[in-house]
Parts: sequence; structure tokens; C-alpha cells
Amino acid sequence: MGVQIHPTAIIAPGAELDDDVSVGPYSIIGEHVRIAEGTRVGPHCVIDGRTTIGTNNHFYRFCSIGGIPQDKKYQGEPTHLEIGAGNTFREYVTVNLGTQQDVGTTRLGDDNWIMAYVHIAHDCQVGNHVVIANSVQLAGHIHIGDWAILGGLSAVHQFVRIGAHAMIGGTSSVRQDVPPYMIGAGDPFRPVGINSEGLGRRGFTPADVLALKEAYKILYRRKLNVEQAIDALGELQSTQPGEAQAIQALLDFLAESSRGIVRP
Repeated sequence: MGVQIHPTAIIAPGAELDDDVSVGPYSIIGEHVRIAEGTRVGPHCVIDGRTTIGTNNHFYRFCSIGGIPQDKKYQGEPTHLEIGAGNTFREYVTVNLGTQQDVGTTRLGDDNWIMAYVHIAHDCQVGNHVVIANSVQLAGHIHIGDWAILGGLSAVHQFVRIGAHAMIGGTSSVRQDVPPYMIGAGDPFRPVGINSEGLGRRGFTPADVLALKEAYKILYRRKLNVEQAIDALGELQSTQPGEAQAIQALLDFLAESSRGIVRP
């Protein structure tokens, strides 16, 4: 099946659309855009900038993808947006290009579910299988790990990192890093435990979950600073080799945190 372009759509010279791409009524595709096969662009969408889109994505009506950063330092530099495969972007989602003040590229991985009115700002790095609910606002330079879930109407401060498998409750204000596996909510966001239900659904063993619950207690219940908690988590890891990989992800995150982690 060839490219399907509605007569009212505008495709700029230079844009590259693979076979089986469809573009709906009144949508606009810019000259530096590359779209891989199977992707569907709904009506009234604008896809612009140096944007590369993988296979089998679906952009619902009125999405704005690849717009220039909302950053006064941006002066038209040739920055990028990269989107993987199998993502869903619901109505009025906005995703901006990167800036030269960071890696220069905003990235989204595969199989992400981005609900209506979400804003993903410049230089954000979103992993795979992430769910971002309605009206979540991501400031610039945010990193989100695989399988994270962000509840509706939440806002995330620039440069914050949210770890894999974390779950952010709706209407939260996230101002510091959220370690992997945590669940919580609030303004400011406060962790309340481990995302046990989500971990079980994703193949973590009961032993993994128990080890991570103990890791939560080390991190948040024993009145340790982060350096002391890292040492204690290393000791926990040495006593539970079967769960070492799950604990290591937490250790790696803590070692790389620059904004400090959220606290209960």
C-alpha cells in the first residue's frame, strides 16, 4: 500500500514518507521530517523540524510535533526530535525539538501512550512503554525510564529524572528525582512505597518485590543520607544475589542523581 495523503494536507518538498503512511485532512508535514511505514497522522496535525518518526505511530487530531523549543536561548539551531515505533499521541499533544544547551535531541522510545494535552518540552528523554496521562506537563531536560506511569495533570520540573517502573499519582508536582519502582503523589510529590502491583505485572518475582520493599525501607525509613543508603543497599544486594539486578538499577539511579531524590 502506498502513501495515503488527503488532498487538503500539505507535504513540504524534501519530506520523506515511507509506504503505508497516511496523512489526514489539513495536516502539514515539514521539509525535514522523515516518517517510517505504518504511521498514521490524523487531521489538523503539524509535524515540523528535523523530526524522525519510526514505524506504526499514531498521531490523533491537532498534535503539534517538532515545534521549536519554548526556550529563549534557542536561536534556530538545527536540533532534532526522534520518535521510535508504536507510540500513540492523543489530541493536542505537543513535543518540541532539542536545544544545543543539552544533547540537541528530544527522544521518545517505543510503545509509549501519550494522552491528550500532554506537553513534552525540549531535550526530554522518554524511554519505552511509558504512560503519560492527560495534561501532564514536562519541562525541559527531563528523563523518564521505561514503564513509568505519570498521572493526569501532573507537572515535572526541568532536569528531573523519573526512574523505571515508577508511578506518579495524578495532580502531582515533581521537583526532585523519583527513584525507580516508587509509587506516590502530592504537591510536592512524596513516595509512599514500591509499585508492587505494576512490578508483578511486568514479570518481577515475589522475591524481587520483597527485596525492593526492603530497599525502600533502607532509603526512606532508616534516616540515612543518600551515601549511607547506597552503602546499605550494596550490602542488601550482596545478600540477595537473585535480586541483584533489580537492586542495581536503584543503585545506578542514586549514583547519577544530581537534583536530589524525593522524600516522604
